[in-house]
Amino acid sequence: MKTHEQKVSRIVNQLKERKSTTPVSFKKKAVSHEVPKPEDKRHLDEKIDISDLNEIIHIDPDKRICIAEPGVTFVDLVDMTMKYGLVPIIVPELKTITIGGAVAGCSLESMSYKYGGFHDTCLEYEIITATGDVIISTPDNKHSLVFQMVNGTFGTLGIISKLKFKLIPAKPFVKVIYESYTNLEDYKSAIWSHYIGKDVDFMDGIIHSPKEYVLSLGNFVNEAPYTHNYDWMRIYYLSTKKRKEDYLKTQDYFFRYDRGVTNVSFKSFLGRLIFGKLVNSTNVLKIFEKFRSFIPADKIPVTLDMFIPFSRSSDFFRWYNKEINFYPLWCVPYKKGRRYEWLSPNLFKQTHDNLFLDIAIYGMKKRRDMNYYKILEDGIMKVGGFKPLISTNYYSESDFWKIWNKENYYEVKRKTDPNNIFRDLYTKTCKTMRGLN
Repeated sequence: MKTHEQKVSRIVNQLKERKSTTPVSFKKKAVSHEVPKPEDKRHLDEKIDISDLNEIIHIDPDKRICIAEPGVTFVDLVDMTMKYGLVPIIVPELKTITIGGAVAGCSLESMSYKYGGFHDTCLEYEIITATGDVIISTPDNKHSLVFQMVNGTFGTLGIISKLKFKLIPAKPFVKVIYESYTNLEDYKSAIWSHYIGKDVDFMDGIIHSPKEYVLSLGNFVNEAPYTHNYDWMRIYYLSTKKRKEDYLKTQDYFFRYDRGVTNVSFKSFLGRLIFGKLVNSTNVLKIFEKFRSFIPADKIPVTLDMFIPFSRSSDFFRWYNKEINFYPLWCVPYKKGRRYEWLSPNLFKQTHDNLFLDIAIYGMKKRRDMNYYKILEDGIMKVGGFKPLISTNYYSESDFWKIWNKENYYEVKRKTDPNNIFRDLYTKTCKTMRGLN
């Protein structure tokens, strides 16, 4: 087995020995958790092989810190850290999301109402630049802007080759209580109360309809009178409509949505019985990847996250119910960790909120006469919100840089990728992924 230093050296040499300045993409071991994009031109790129960067290097149970390579999946990470009674503070909802992908794509989950995104729990990144240099970035060293800017920028500023991040004590089980509300204002009041009180370990919810809101409140516990998992016959998001409480093993709680957040295939008893064990996020994405040439782009359901300032969420839902009106939705309260360097000052002029609601759409069917992505982008902008770039993006370049911090981005870009072989963020996420450049 190669050491971490040997792996990094191989990648550095591959970059330094390149004669071409044409764009490159990355060969990874884990499946991509971006929304599938059949027309993406990255499929034709030369690849930089980073597929062997998938080892957990060290866990310090006393300092509650983990050091690992970017290709480590959260399912493997949680299995390892639980041996020490610890878990990552933010564990995204799908098993094979990687820790590097969690930074590149702004991952969050039900501890985010207290801790922000996965990036907010990180302490250090080792980054390989496009020119083959290796830098160590932390929030307070000379590469602090690099550290802050790699979040949500999809590898366009460099290759994260090692991460150091915080862990938190965990117990074997999670008890979940489901609170039901019939209107948005009462739902928001409950969210705000728990946000201020910080009185539960986990908080997220499912909005089943404009008159049916469920808030899921979880706490670590040492014992459970029973446990459920949701990896076969049971469908988690549907259970939130029916149950008042639930107990899950901690690992099962973290990945309760792995077989579908709200767009679960095979909802019938017979369908679940025959196919329920086979259909999970990883297998679905692998099928899309294998048959992407045969799948029309307009057949891929709309999937995206929308970060809505809490103070503007009522305004947003009035607009949303009139223009879109698709349910169910996943709702994850998210505490802004800082005045993020990667967001535009223009965005902070529109909102002073520290609490956002991540409203996630999964599985909405497209209509040929409706560009839902563009409609939603415009609606989100009107309330001072933003969306991560994992979905299909239709921003104009001027609108894009009203959300993302152009000045900071290019200050780092000039240092870490002067020849633009990783593409710039706008080109990669708004053009290349749509087959335009």
